[in-house]
Amino acid sequence: MSGPVVVGVDGSASALAAVDAAAREAQMRDVELRLVHAFTWPAMHVPHGASPLDPPAGGMRDAVERLLAQAVGRARTAAPGVEVSHTVIAGEALAVLEAQSRTAQLIVVGHRGTGGFLELLLGSTAVHLSAHGRCPVMVVRDQPDPAGPVVVAVDGSPKGRTAVAFAFAEAALRGAELLALHTWSTWADHGDHSLGQPVNLVDLIGDVDQVRAAEERVLAEALRDHRGRHPDVKVRSSLVRGRTRPVLIEASRRAQLMVVGARGHGGFTGLLLGSVSQAVLHHARCPVTVVRSGL
Repeated sequence: MSGPVVVGVDGSASALAAVDAAAREAQMRDVELRLVHAFTWPAMHVPHGASPLDPPAGGMRDAVERLLAQAVGRARTAAPGVEVSHTVIAGEALAVLEAQSRTAQLIVVGHRGTGGFLELLLGSTAVHLSAHGRCPVMVVRDQPDPAGPVVVAVDGSPKGRTAVAFAFAEAALRGAELLALHTWSTWADHGDHSLGQPVNLVDLIGDVDQVRAAEERVLAEALRDHRGRHPDVKVRSSLVRGRTRPVLIEASRRAQLMVVGARGHGGFTGLLLGSVSQAVLHHARCPVTVVRSGL
C-alpha cells in the first residue's frame, strides 16, 4: 500500500516513543513520515493566541507548534534522511486519525497520551480505531527486544490472512525472524456452531492427538503461501495448547513487534472485541500492530 506513515503527536513521552517507532517504520518503507496533532481547542471556543495575561509566546497554538517542533527533531534523530511533515487538524483525535488512515499505510500511536490524544487506550477509542481504521494501527508500548522476532497471532481464518501477510512483510523489512503463534484447545466455541455452546472436540473426534494434528494443519496452511512470497524470512511455527491471552502476553516479552488481526476465531475468539484485545493492547511488552481484514 502506498501513502505515508502517520503518527499521532501530543507532546507526551508515550507519543514521542511512538514518533521514534513511526520514523523507523517510514525509513524501512522509504516513505514520508507525517506528524499529526488533533487540535481540539477550536471546538471548545478557546482563543488560539496568547492571553493578555500570558507572555507574548504563551498561546495554545504556540505550544502546539513547539511540541511539533520537538517531535520533528525526535523523528529526524531516530531516522536520519526520512522526509518529515507535520500538520495540525482541528477535531477529535479518533475522527482525525480515522480520516488520516484513508491515505496512510500505517497509523502509529502511543499507549498513553495527553491533550488531543488523551483518550487513546484509556477506553474504547484505540479498539475502535484498530477495528475501523482503513490501514494497520501500531500501538507503541514499553521497550521491545530489538533482537526479538516479529510475532503473529495465527487463527487460520480467512479474515486473519491479512494480518499474516502484514507480519511476513514486516519481518522482511526488519530482517527479523517471524514467530507464527497458534493457540489451541480441545474446546471449540464458534458462534456459528449448530449446538450454540462450547463443544469438547475430543467428544466429537475421539482422540486429542487428532485434534492437535488438525490444529497443526491449520497453522501450516495459514503460512504456506506467504513462505513462498518471502523466502528470505526465517519462520518459526509454535503451536501452544493454552489460553490465548496469557500466551500472547508472554510471547510479547521477547518480541520486537506483535501482529494481530481485527477479527478471529478458534484460538483468537473475540480479538479486538473483548477481553483478549484489551489484554494485548494494555499489557503487551512490545508494540502491537492491529491489522483489519480486507485492507
